[in-house]
Amino acid sequence: MPASTIAHRTERLFIAFWPDEVVQKQLAIHVRQWRLPDPCVQYQSADWHATLHFIGPVNVDRIPELAAQLDVPWQPFVWVLDQPQLWAHGLAVLCPRDVPEALNKLHDQLVHQLHWLNLPVDSRPYRPHVTLARRAATAIPPTSVIPVVWQVHQFALVVSARDTRQRYRIICQFG
Repeated sequence: MPASTIAHRTERLFIAFWPDEVVQKQLAIHVRQWRLPDPCVQYQSADWHATLHFIGPVNVDRIPELAAQLDVPWQPFVWVLDQPQLWAHGLAVLCPRDVPEALNKLHDQLVHQLHWLNLPVDSRPYRPHVTLARRAATAIPPTSVIPVVWQVHQFALVVSARDTRQRYRIICQFG
């Protein structure tokens, strides 16, 4: 591939928490409690995550700089996902009732870093969640929920791989 092509290649990036095997098992139990319609597109367990920031297309040359700037000091935390919800556009999600202060602080620190790098930041209020399924407008969430307890010790810079077999690929992890 010519150097000029590589220099202008972009990757769609985001920052997210990635569940460990324990949390994936808890999420799998939770998903089985939903009644999901046939046209629903259920996420595979390998794709479950909680997005901190969606960044969008970034030139591949900027990824090392971005990764260096995301390595900020932060406090690990525990959060409890216990609120199944149906969101607009047919999203089936699992949210926390209470958002840990350490999560809010990390989110704000990363906003600062992204601004410093002249990268886009979503202006909407942050609503932490795990997306379980799309096209789920007629899904029925569980009425009784076993909470998913997630001990967050790291976050990741992730690329949307545009591959149906592996939707996302972790570039690097922090924590």
